[in-house]
Amino acid sequence: MKGNDADVLEKAYDSNVQDNAELYGFQGDSIRNPIPVLAEEEVFVEVKDLKKGLEQRHIQMIALAGTIGTGLFLGSGRALATGGPVGVFLGYLFTGVLVSGVVISIAEMSALVPLSGSIIRQAEYFFDPALSFAQGWNTVYNYSVGIPAEIVAAGVLIEFWVPTSEVSSIHFSVFNGILVIATNLLFIRVYGELEFGFSMLKILLIVGLIIMGLCIDLGGVPSQPRLGFHYWRDPVSRFCGFWTTFSNAAYAYSGVESIANAAAEAGKRIFFRVLIFYVLSIFVVTLLVPSNSQDLLSAQQGNAAQSPFVIASSLAGIRVVPHIVNAVVLTSAWSAANSGMLTSTRTLYGLAHEGHAPKFLLKTNRFGIPFICVLCLGFFIALGYMTLSDNASTVFTWFQNLVSTAVLIQWCIISLVYLRFYYACRRQNIDRHTELPWAGPCQPYAAWMSLLSFGTILLTAGYPTFIKGDWDTEQFFGAYFNLPLIFGLYFGYKWVKGTKVVGLEEMPIRYYIDIAKKHPEEEEVELRGWRRLAILWS
Repeated sequence: MKGNDADVLEKAYDSNVQDNAELYGFQGDSIRNPIPVLAEEEVFVEVKDLKKGLEQRHIQMIALAGTIGTGLFLGSGRALATGGPVGVFLGYLFTGVLVSGVVISIAEMSALVPLSGSIIRQAEYFFDPALSFAQGWNTVYNYSVGIPAEIVAAGVLIEFWVPTSEVSSIHFSVFNGILVIATNLLFIRVYGELEFGFSMLKILLIVGLIIMGLCIDLGGVPSQPRLGFHYWRDPVSRFCGFWTTFSNAAYAYSGVESIANAAAEAGKRIFFRVLIFYVLSIFVVTLLVPSNSQDLLSAQQGNAAQSPFVIASSLAGIRVVPHIVNAVVLTSAWSAANSGMLTSTRTLYGLAHEGHAPKFLLKTNRFGIPFICVLCLGFFIALGYMTLSDNASTVFTWFQNLVSTAVLIQWCIISLVYLRFYYACRRQNIDRHTELPWAGPCQPYAAWMSLLSFGTILLTAGYPTFIKGDWDTEQFFGAYFNLPLIFGLYFGYKWVKGTKVVGLEEMPIRYYIDIAKKHPEEEEVELRGWRRLAILWS
């Protein structure tokens, strides 16, 4: 959107605020405070521009499988070793249920206000512009450490084939990072096709691993005894280890809330997708890999083959499968980094568009890609060079802790903003189930449960550092650095700009309901035959 189009929308915005001030209950200074009210034209031009170059199958598949990365395939190994089979299963299950509450919350708001930036923009309308600013930069920070985490994880995985050495790991990480930057500088359709292909590989891998795992566990492999729940009884899980799995699970689930950005319908199926892709795969692994396995424990010290999925197939004596698993997991690391780069550059571009970041970030190349944003985020890939002083697995753990904290804060913010939105609907006598485009179930209880639970996990994530004799500066920094950062951004912006929390009566919910009624979503076409497989990305 350039030139005259931007001027037209800016004028539409100004006139829209004035013309609708009395109709929607805005009085006095609140008209230009401003409570954000976008022009109808701007809402749908923005949505249209966002989807340019990507088909619906691209958007949905990227949202679903783009978040499945090394947190599930690689980070779950550390969770299994510390929490035991029962602990890691319950940790991922509980986190999945709580994340479902976050997803249905953001899905409900996104169905009403379907704009780029999702919670960043919604926080401005339904809470406080200062929170929008803080969450925007918190998202950029999240991906600035999350992208190199995936790059470093790829270095860990390549050691499965290449003898452990600093040179081989760092060289591969650099190559992977350059590839991620180059892909995000090309046509968006090229990116979409690559991600769609890699996402399908990840889904097929998970389904294949679940089937293979059940066959191994039930005695379907020659010369391999039936395992059943043997590893659930020996060794025994411990509560403290179980509690630490929440941070690992948070990293694994990071980004899953973006499923709701593409369509609210995805929010209805999120629990079943989480159950299949995360919880069931973790359950199968706990049946096959003992938490005190020497392979798993050696991986904890930074050796290769840290993925419990690779270890499971190796213990079963299957020679070819570990190489296939490692190869697909390797592509998933690159895919997750790729997906993170796209999301973060869009976020940074949106911040610049809103005046919350330098305007030079708005420059685009001839493909319409914000290349300055891509290069700025690509600069942080250099953090992967920390593997020169420590092994790749240790560095990956550092990044994992940082990302986990940022993700927990984001989930708390989503729940908090939704609760303000929910109680504003009640204050304005809006029936969510009949007037909103989509209303999430179990509200506000789901949002309250997610907010209180993730808040508790966030505050206790670094508890091992407070045990006498176990102080670890790196772990403490990873667990709590993001807390002063988010509060500093919020109160700093609030102090400089003098923003106020948006009142429940002032939220422009009724206005956006009227826009949604004028532009209803198309009805879903019933899928038949093999096309029913499209439910994975529809």
